[in-house]
Amino acid sequence: ILSNDLVINMLKSSFSTCVIVSEENKDAVIVEADRRGKYIVCIDPLDGSSNIDCLVSIGTIFGIYRKVSPDEPTGKDALQPGRNLVAAGYALYGSATMLVLATSAGGVNCFMLDPAIGEFILVDRDVKIKKKGNIYSLNEGYAKYFDAAVTEYLRKKKFPEDGSSPYG
Repeated sequence: ILSNDLVINMLKSSFSTCVIVSEENKDAVIVEADRRGKYIVCIDPLDGSSNIDCLVSIGTIFGIYRKVSPDEPTGKDALQPGRNLVAAGYALYGSATMLVLATSAGGVNCFMLDPAIGEFILVDRDVKIKKKGNIYSLNEGYAKYFDAAVTEYLRKKKFPEDGSSPYG
């Protein structure tokens, strides 16, 4: 897959990564010793690509960890809890290219690509999710695999027994 090959080659040539885990590869990519850095990148290089013909948004999803073991890098180095993320984010591609970047030190920031100068411009600083919303959004395609407690929670959210409005 072209997008996967491009992303992996760019990450390898950055001299910042030692392990790359892609949704498109069966095994982790171990960066050559002379090009290694200290970061592990987990990535879906082109999420939603099977829906391009439906005009659904596509993008890149990523998470970045530091290598913590002193040993030679392996795919197991990527098996870290989310609290160890150095950074994570996504890019959405369309009429505009948006990058949302969360870092362990700097919160969540949103950038837009300015094609005139070829740089990402900060457009929204310290983005937060509202504590309470009125939108329910979930891909229920795998609902048959949900834990019983999750299924019950979702049922109560969608169909409140007290007659109140859903999702509130």
